[in-house]
Amino acid sequence: MGFDAVSGITHQAIKVALMISSPMLLGALIMGILVSIFQAVTQINEQTLSFIPKIIVIVGALAICAPWMSDTLTSFTKELIISIPQVVGR
Repeated sequence: MGFDAVSGITHQAIKVALMISSPMLLGALIMGILVSIFQAVTQINEQTLSFIPKIIVIVGALAICAPWMSDTLTSFTKELIISIPQVVGR
């Protein structure tokens, strides 16, 4: 019984980590692609050009998604604390 609970907790932790990181990662990915297309069209080969827009998008995504992210982490932590007796055993 303990192994199943640990496996479920691990699965849920990975799911929560992917959900929380996805808005920032997807925003940075899309911005990187847009900047790369812009660089290819204008033939500007500046390495640092994509750095600032990616940071702006990441901070924006963090500001927009922060309430949802904190709610998700809080509910996961509550479920984790409640499931301690199942993991440790009775």
